[in-house]
Formats: sequence, structure tokens, C-alpha cells
Amino acid sequence: MPDLPPDLPRLRTLETWLALALDEVRRAIAAAEQRETERQQGIERRPPPPDWLLEIGLNRDSPPVQVHVGGCWNAGKRSRGIGRDEALRALADGVKACGACRPDSELGFLDG
Repeated sequence: MPDLPPDLPRLRTLETWLALALDEVRRAIAAAEQRETERQQGIERRPPPPDWLLEIGLNRDSPPVQVHVGGCWNAGKRSRGIGRDEALRALADGVKACGACRPDSELGFLDG
């Protein structure tokens, strides 16, 4: 413990300052715990990833680029979740299957 002042007024001042500092630390801990609780709830409530992804072209008028298995590392940022039937339909309509995740194999799609 560092050297404390010998007189009562300075000791009381130090006590008050420490109590205020402790209250501030406790508020910061409570806020951090609340943030962690909210983060965990967000993780638990996150919807599951889609089973299939359709990668869209650069603008809204361009055709789809590729079909991916959900969670594919190679899917671009312009991807949206689709159902199995839509994925099969896209492959049948000539949309390219991703070479990394091979959605055509996963779907049992045989070209031609």
C-alpha cells in the first residue's frame, strides 16, 4: 500500500475519491456485461445460413452469376439465399455452378 496521508481530512477525501472510482468501475463492468449478454443473444438468435446461394450480377438487370452451397467461401457479397428448387431451376437455366463448393453435385443435378 502506498504511503497514506496522516490527517483525517485528506484520508476522508481519498476515501470519497476511491468510492467514486469504484462506482465508476462497477458501472463500466455492468455495461460490459450487458454488451456481452446482448452479443451472446444475437449469436443465439441468428437465423441459420441458407442452404443455397445465388450470386447476383453487378447491377439489377444483369443475370445471376453463380449458384453456391450455403456458406461457400467463394460466394460474393452480392449473394442471396435461395431454396433447393430455385437452385435447381437456376442451374437448369444455365447459371454456372461454383467450382469450389460444387452445388450441382450436392443437388444431384446432371447437366443435359
